[in-house]
Amino acid sequence: MRCLPLPFPLFALACILAGCSPPAADTPAPPPANATSGNTAAEGNGPAPSAGGTLRIGMMPKGKGIPYFNACEKGAREAAKELGDVELVYDGPSEDRSDAQSTMLDTWILKKFDAITVACNDPDQIAPTLSRARDAGITTVTYDADANAASSKRQFFVNQAGVGEIAHALVDEMAKQAGEDAKVAVVSSSSTAPNQNSWLDAMAVYMKEKYPRMIIVATEYAQENQKLSQEKAQSILKANPEVKGIWGMTSKAFPGAAQAVERAGKSGQVAVVGLGTPTEMKEFVDRGVVKSVILWNPVDLGYLTIQVARAVARGELKEGATTFNAGRLGEKKIEKDVILLGKPMVFDKDNIGQFDF
Repeated sequence: MRCLPLPFPLFALACILAGCSPPAADTPAPPPANATSGNTAAEGNGPAPSAGGTLRIGMMPKGKGIPYFNACEKGAREAAKELGDVELVYDGPSEDRSDAQSTMLDTWILKKFDAITVACNDPDQIAPTLSRARDAGITTVTYDADANAASSKRQFFVNQAGVGEIAHALVDEMAKQAGEDAKVAVVSSSSTAPNQNSWLDAMAVYMKEKYPRMIIVATEYAQENQKLSQEKAQSILKANPEVKGIWGMTSKAFPGAAQAVERAGKSGQVAVVGLGTPTEMKEFVDRGVVKSVILWNPVDLGYLTIQVARAVARGELKEGATTFNAGRLGEKKIEKDVILLGKPMVFDKDNIGQFDF
């Protein structure tokens, strides 16, 4: 469905890497800015680049201009400033296309970034590019949406919350609002989005166990496009008048579905449940179109991602660690190679105005 970028010629990459590397710093690395606790392996993450100087870390969203990822950038810049030895480059494609991400990442590889962090649009398409980055000695960390861990060779995935916790929160909220035997629908981003697919799979299992009479009658994909999400939700409502609830699985699908329900005059009749930022969803909560918003703090997610990338690049966080001390966030749990931000949050009319992301 998507066009894969042409692989960069290996001989050219070898020449660049061999001829343009700056000399290694003679001074030892400064004391760790954040301590790592837990069991760690002595090897497994490669050498720490630029051990005594500033680290250039690239942060790539699924697409630029999305409020959710703007909040991630805010937290990332906070972490970079706090750490003091990080030069943060935040950039990404104008559309949520994995091939466009790969093309930009190849440029970062050529520029010899010390670390790159990516919210992946497609776990398999982007894997060869991340693998090339690792082969070039670049620290690779994914956040928000993971790559194929084995083929990409990425070192850690910074996960916003456990898959099961997010899935349970979404399903329980839908059952509460639409009924345990409701016919419901889904608007998501794409059929290859790793995070949404993992949540939907877990939701299906949980529904079968706890709400066996709840049925998903339609699933539509609208990329990371709010207007298209609205159109897809409108089509669902027309084709399935019995639908009592719609899940919006992204920060674009959620407001898009809410707009469709409101314009159809079905506010209060069709529940709209999903993942979105408080600032973007507040107007729908205020008008009674949406009762609650489920998310985590994306500012904290961006902050944690840069803390992790910096620690891995410095050799302070290695394979086998069980916990990580993440600055103002404190100690975070590590499950194998996944670092968890925490449990999802629920925003409603009583607290949604207290958050500015």
